[in-house]
Amino acid sequence: MHNPSTDAAGWDARLSTPGSPVCTPDWLALREPADAAARSPELAALVAGRLGAERPLVVRDLGCGTGSLGRWLAPQLAGPQSWILHDRDAELLVRAEAGLPRTAADGSPVTARAEQGDLTHLDAAQLDGTSLVTASALLDLLTADEVDALADACTAAGCPALLTLSVSGSVGFFPSEPLDSVFAAAFDAHQRRTVDGRRLLGPDAGAAAESAFARRGVPTEVRSSPWRLGPEYAELIEEWLRGWIAAGCEQQPDLTAHAADYLRRRLDACAAGDLRVVVNHVDVLALPSQSPQRGEP
Repeated sequence: MHNPSTDAAGWDARLSTPGSPVCTPDWLALREPADAAARSPELAALVAGRLGAERPLVVRDLGCGTGSLGRWLAPQLAGPQSWILHDRDAELLVRAEAGLPRTAADGSPVTARAEQGDLTHLDAAQLDGTSLVTASALLDLLTADEVDALADACTAAGCPALLTLSVSGSVGFFPSEPLDSVFAAAFDAHQRRTVDGRRLLGPDAGAAAESAFARRGVPTEVRSSPWRLGPEYAELIEEWLRGWIAAGCEQQPDLTAHAADYLRRRLDACAAGDLRVVVNHVDVLALPSQSPQRGEP
């Protein structure tokens, strides 16, 4: 375990900034096993069933990072697949394109190409020919208007959307202590903050997506997708906890008086194998009426 006293603020995250669209490859690699274990296999099966007759599949992965969602989902889908990977970060796109599996569930080929740029401006015309839109840990970084626009584009294009791992604002520590709920409330407020005139949805994102599709008459399936972290995830617990505490302190500065000792107690329990953490997320699958056109865009 890292000694918090050697860090600049005692609790600063090293690999991540909660609520920031900028993610380091090391942070994404650290969280990938927990992400894969958390995502709903039931929703993946529903996607596979919906897309089973379409050839080839064209999947747009929004905010793909290093491609962890593609690595998880592509082997669960049958038939030839063409993945279009969207991200602002050129380095992450290179990693995502190189790391995507090359074969589908039935041995069909899987290809990938990268598109760098702002993914919040996708519209129905750009989704023409797309079989599925995917995203992971993205919705909570968007605004209500941006989620609404995404729902509008997917609905108009008749394109399903699998939107995974949106934080839901619920965290459980076992054993618990009184400061848990205090830091949790500060963190949630931080996730809902306004940045450059954009009010982020944070833990309201899953409900906002469900509502946006419902207003358009689109049915959704929603499943819980919690991280369940024990001693085997000690490094992830530490990095997540540091970022969680730092965000809470940024939002509510009076918490800095308690942060170092709180982190020390939690990391000591983690090192002893006594700490369990559940970080709740939701996965949302929207299933618009199918568009009559499909194929390679």
